[in-house]
Amino acid sequence: MQNDTVNLLKECNSGIKMGVNSIDKVLPYVSDRNLKKSLNACKDEHATLGDETHRLLLKYKASTKDPHPVARAMSSMKTSGKMLVDRTDNTIADVMTDGCNMGVKSLSKYLNRYPKADQRAKSIAQRLISVEETLTQDLRTYL
Repeated sequence: MQNDTVNLLKECNSGIKMGVNSIDKVLPYVSDRNLKKSLNACKDEHATLGDETHRLLLKYKASTKDPHPVARAMSSMKTSGKMLVDRTDNTIADVMTDGCNMGVKSLSKYLNRYPKADQRAKSIAQRLISVEETLTQDLRTYL
């Protein structure tokens, strides 16, 4: 049980870092006030969940996990490439929607992979999925 819990928390932590990093990359280019508000709210929720995840990992005497370097590089290249061509709110919404969908898919996979994780770890993963899905819905206006 503890192994599944720690592994799920590490994957959540990694995904949170990836999400915050992605939001930070696009925020300077956002022109619409409501889009900026949605992205900042999502970033704040990620930070809150990240703090909670970090506290639980410390409790289990486990380290945090950074996003996989290849995944981080690919995400950065895609975002940078699209933003070089078109720095509009539509592009930002498109890039962030793809990232949210990838996050939901990954987190769902990890919830299934670590079924013996404790309820607190599962709750963090489910709340993170909910945050990603909410942002995806908010972004639809800009696609």
